[in-house]
Order: sequence, then C-alpha cells, then structure tokens
Amino acid sequence: MDRRTFLKRSGAMLALAGSSTFLPAVAQDGNQAEGMLNDRTRQAIDGSLVWLSRQQHLGGQANGSFGTGAYNGNVAVTALCGLAMMAGGSQPDRGRYGENVRRAVEYIVRCQDNSGLLNSRQFGFQGPMYGHGFATLFLAEVYGMVNQQPLRDNLRGALGRAINLIIRSQNREGGWRYMPNSNDADLSVTICQIMALRAARNAGIAVPRSTADRCTQYVRNCQDMNSGGFRYQAGFGGGPGFARTAAGVVALNSAGIYLETPQEGRFVRMGLDYLMRNIPGGQRNFGFNAEMQFHYFYGHYYAVQAMWLAGGDYWRRWYPAIRDELLRDRRGDGFWQQGTMCTHYNTAMALIILQVPNNYLPILQR
Repeated sequence: MDRRTFLKRSGAMLALAGSSTFLPAVAQDGNQAEGMLNDRTRQAIDGSLVWLSRQQHLGGQANGSFGTGAYNGNVAVTALCGLAMMAGGSQPDRGRYGENVRRAVEYIVRCQDNSGLLNSRQFGFQGPMYGHGFATLFLAEVYGMVNQQPLRDNLRGALGRAINLIIRSQNREGGWRYMPNSNDADLSVTICQIMALRAARNAGIAVPRSTADRCTQYVRNCQDMNSGGFRYQAGFGGGPGFARTAAGVVALNSAGIYLETPQEGRFVRMGLDYLMRNIPGGQRNFGFNAEMQFHYFYGHYYAVQAMWLAGGDYWRRWYPAIRDELLRDRRGDGFWQQGTMCTHYNTAMALIILQVPNNYLPILQR
C-alpha cells in the first residue's frame, strides 16, 4: 500500500471511530516540507540507513533485534530502528529495508508476555513501560500500513493486547510510570504511552476518550506556568527542562490539543516558545545546556515533532537548525555517538528527526 492509499484509508477509519476516541484531526500545511531536505541531508540519510540496516545482522542478532551492550535486544531500540527505516518509505517486505522492518516487527511480537507487555527484559536502567510504549507505537504504525495476511492478523492481536495494557495501567494521577502497576507517574513514560495510544487510534483501534482526557490533565499539571516549560512530574520533580518540555508539547498534541485548539492551545504555545528560546545553535545557560545534552536525542526526537505539528515559523526556523547540527555531529561511517545510550538508538533517533519532512510516518499526521 502506498502512502496516499494509507492516508485515505486512515481517514476513513477516523471517521468511523466516533466520539469514543481522541479529538478530531486538524488539517496540516502540505508545503512546509519544501526545500528542507537538501542533497547533503539526503546523502547522509541514505548512508546512515545503510549503516543501521547492517547492524541488525551483526553481533549474533539474527533474531531481528537491534541494540548493543546493556541495550542488546531492547524492544524500544528495535522499534526506533524500525521507525527510522519506515520514515524513509519502507514497510514490512516493501521498500529497500522492508525485510529489516518485518524482522523487527516479528521480534517485538515474540517479546510479548501473557499480560500484553512488550518486554525484552533488556531496558537498561529504565522500567519496561518505556520499551512497551515505543514498541506499541511501532506496531501501530506498521499495522496501519500492511494488508497482507497473516502478518496483519498477528499484529492486530499483539497490538490490541498492548493497548489494553496501557489503558489498564493508567494510574490515579492520569499518567504512567516505569511499571504497569505503578501508583505514581512521570512525563517521560507518559508521553510514550499517549503517543502509542494515538498511533493505535490513527490505525482504527478505539481508545476511550476518558483515557486521553485524564492524560491531558496530568500533562497540564506538569507545566510550569511561569516559564511555559514542563517538569518531570506533576507539582515537583525538579524545574522545567528542554527534553521534558518537548515531550509535554507532543503529549498534548497526541491527546488532540494543538496550537490552534481554542483555549487549550495556549498551553502548547507556551511550551513551543520555551523550546524556541533554546533553538539549536543559540545561546543557552550552562545548567540548561547540561540537561539538554544529557537527553539530547530523546529531547530532539520530540522537539522536531512538536515543531512539525505547529508548522509556520516554528518549523521553518527549527528544522534547518537541528538538521545542520545533526549533520555536523554525524560520524564518518554513518552513525551518531553521544551520551550513555547505544549507537543504534542514537542513529535511529537522528534518522527519524532528519526524515520528518518525508511525512511517511502516520503519527506525524494531525
């Protein structure tokens, strides 16, 4: 199925979803990608996709997974690598990296336990709900694009169980935390779950509106009304920072709240303006820059999505800045290496960021 066919089918699904799901979609400017992917960027993307695809066959990872060191076989890293290839136009068994995507899907489905949790038991220092959120997002993006059997049937069952786990594990605060049975919540885990729910909704799987409403309230409780930035947790958990603010804005977007949304759109604008004060290449204070660098790829993965969905000057100023910064930091073999995460994760994140103008991933559709 090509992208145009998918979008038509996806639109039909949304029309059938009714009031039990998230807020309605908003039209998006189709011209904002024009001129953003120059020749240098395309060449870098092509070379890095080749590098990344080859990692799936190295280190004894014939099971279709990605990840190195403590992240070997990690479902989140595997999902992000699959999304990076899909962002270039590949689908399971279609496109240059179709086989890689299919093998990543099959690996993640095999990692699901009886509760519905997608868990490779390799999640570094984080709890399994991080990996579950990214893995569920990946499966939902794939599900909306494939029509061959039995892959679609297998995906439907796995995705349904994964989504039900997310809905069941939403806690009393309205968010999510490291474990499915956690009593508290934090923004970094919550964004993973609400994005997965939104992707499932886009693929035609009903999600209760009450789940999105409770999540929206939790995310709003994490926002600092003085600066517009977002904290790690509601009411405390340190001050606002770059990565958590990017996640907060995209969490609101995923729940159906955009820049243009009456009344609530102002909270999105406050978050966007906070991010714009720290645009790549600009001047930042040392403390903020340290936080930004520690969660560099994580923060920019969400920030570029926030700017893409906002459009206008936000997007036109942001994307060239992060594009040029990423191209500068790319290593000669085609990978990115920074911070404590593995190179597969870093490279997948960088590729997703750079390929946003392709607009192939359904989650980028409003």
